[in-house]
Amino acid sequence: MLRRIKLISASLAVVFAIGTCGFVYLENYPWLDAFYMTLTTITTIGYGEIHPLSPRGRLFNVFLIIIGVGIMFQAVGLVAQIVLEREFGDLLGRRKSKRMIERLKDHFIICGYGRVGRGAAMEMQRAGVPFVVVDRKEDKVEMAMRMGMLAVVADCTRDETLRDLHIDRARGLVSALTSDADNMFLILSAKTLNAKLAVSARANEEEAEQKLRRAGADSVFAPYYLTGHRLAQSILKPHVQQFMDIFTRNMGLSASMEQVRVERGSEMEGKSLRDLQLRRDMGVIVLGIRRGSGTMEFNPPADAVVNGGDYLIVMGEAEALRKLENLLAGAAM
Repeated sequence: MLRRIKLISASLAVVFAIGTCGFVYLENYPWLDAFYMTLTTITTIGYGEIHPLSPRGRLFNVFLIIIGVGIMFQAVGLVAQIVLEREFGDLLGRRKSKRMIERLKDHFIICGYGRVGRGAAMEMQRAGVPFVVVDRKEDKVEMAMRMGMLAVVADCTRDETLRDLHIDRARGLVSALTSDADNMFLILSAKTLNAKLAVSARANEEEAEQKLRRAGADSVFAPYYLTGHRLAQSILKPHVQQFMDIFTRNMGLSASMEQVRVERGSEMEGKSLRDLQLRRDMGVIVLGIRRGSGTMEFNPPADAVVNGGDYLIVMGEAEALRKLENLLAGAAM
């Protein structure tokens, strides 16, 4: 839009300059009369000739009409477009967002777009999963939309808002509101509307962690405590911290960590890690197994048996991880 405004403004200035100079040098018009003649010609007002024109002056005027009127119409159209976008842009944007939200399924809802919520949204965006951002403040929602995210201005603690975001078919919710009380109220509402929803919550105070878990949060994080912990670790154990940063942020490596579900009835069910040979055949390392019972086995031995409903915590290159997921999906069908 800015480029178009600059281009049309420059074109109009050139046309006015050519028209004014043409009438001055071809018809000996005074400068003011030449400018006025150019203006009435380009705007198609048509008051008539200020002074009689010679044949060459009329030919020049024909050229001015063809070029100038076209540029003037473009300028008028641009002004109309700007006015319409200002008047109806918000309405059209809301309708588009509503249509996109209606199509969401197995998505994530991020409540709050502060520093914590923004970090969660950017990670979701990098992962390429469907999600929607909700915040009460318009400036934060506009910031999220400028980042290419689907976002709405609403109070996510209200049941009506959660229903509009189709929480009944959502996959998970991130509660990143600034108040522990708001986060607790949000979790209670969300779990009431969808008991199977996975919920991750932010806790400002450490003593709020257990309360948020009792409210239904599956995982709770205290950002200030975690930041302090990582600051200390970066000094005490800098190489360990660097390693964790590499694999939690994928900085400079094509490898990443992923969780892969072993479906019941798949070819992998009932086999040991030695039988699967994931490292040899796919270059995937199994770091741990999250059993269906909820227990976690770190660095499982080669004779560890994989059961249906277990999750393999694996590390490897993105292509190898995709192959493993496709193998599991294909085996389960």
